[in-house]
Amino acid sequence: MEFWLDLNEEQSDLRDWVHGFAESVVRPAAAEWDEREETPWPVLQEAAKIGLYGFEFLINTWSDNSGLSLPIANEELFWGDGGIGMAISGTSLAVAAIYGSGTPEQLVEWVPQCFGDPDAPKVAAFCSTEPEAGSDVGSMRTRAVYHEATDEWVISGQKAYATNGGIADVHVVTASVDPSLGSRGQAAFIVPPGTEGLAGSRKLKKLGLRASHTADVFFDDVRIPGSCLLGGKEALDERLARAKAGGRKNAAMRTFELSRPAVGAQAIGIARAAYEYALEYAKTRVQFGRPIIENQAIAFALADMRMEIDAARLLVWRAAWMGRNDKPFSAGEGSMSKLKAGEVAVAVTEKAVQILGGAGYLREHPVERMFRDAKIYTIFEGTSEIQRLVISRAISGLQIR
Repeated sequence: MEFWLDLNEEQSDLRDWVHGFAESVVRPAAAEWDEREETPWPVLQEAAKIGLYGFEFLINTWSDNSGLSLPIANEELFWGDGGIGMAISGTSLAVAAIYGSGTPEQLVEWVPQCFGDPDAPKVAAFCSTEPEAGSDVGSMRTRAVYHEATDEWVISGQKAYATNGGIADVHVVTASVDPSLGSRGQAAFIVPPGTEGLAGSRKLKKLGLRASHTADVFFDDVRIPGSCLLGGKEALDERLARAKAGGRKNAAMRTFELSRPAVGAQAIGIARAAYEYALEYAKTRVQFGRPIIENQAIAFALADMRMEIDAARLLVWRAAWMGRNDKPFSAGEGSMSKLKAGEVAVAVTEKAVQILGGAGYLREHPVERMFRDAKIYTIFEGTSEIQRLVISRAISGLQIR
């Protein structure tokens, strides 16, 4: 499919629809749920009732051959609010893991359970990061051992910083099945609702995205059926054999490759919201007898903010299109999109606070919350340093240490 920047009618309608929900439902609730630091279940239910939260919505966005529908929707949703946006979209990372590694039968069985239904929405969690294994995925200590006699996997370990961890109905967990292979000896598993041995910590107190639930998850000899191995045992055995022969892919990395442009779009939504607020403030805030936007320093800052947002969006759209059309990320284009978008979000929201001056430091103005929400985008799903490592390896062809 050709890469084209003009949105078609369906994409334009999607953008306007999500924007309308973000403007009328998400924004009015944002400050309250940030202050409460709780999952906004009423907003989640509203999203489910209109079809914004659910299996069908993801299928419709993923079916767009241009790859742009999901980034478009994410940008508008997170324009509304980062914390509530993550509460609504956090399930999609677990779904991406099932989609990326699972069989068609597993996709049909488990993805609907990740969302529940409009009357009783559920959430799902993707558990990969560990206390001693964040960027260093090869140091993963969570283990999964197969018992052939009972066709069961037994999982033991701890995961950290899991979105929806502990409160999810469905948990997707990555674990080492062959420690001798490092990151190449890992697999992803479904932990069904109500499985014994799984427990979540209290909700972690965070700088930003406070409406999104984040917790550590503990797996104490968690027993799951053999059918809960994503992709199946035969495919795993074949992959491990290839890994022993020099292959490098692992389950967590496949999930992150699928999700990086979509995550970048979230950061752009937050940045755009802060830019728009600062722009309107600068037009109406009068100092020394004139609106502050007439001061060159302010005008140039806003010009740079808009330019950086647009540049980041182009990188995200390119990566989304490449991923959807099976174009290889030969220069780390997926990582480029997430890196640029995350750093732009931090820079733009910080500049928005600066333009508002003392007012920007107060909670009555949303740029304070946007500034806090933006910071995580240079940290999770691969820090900025890891993204640069991925890009440098891709462009050099070397395994840089």
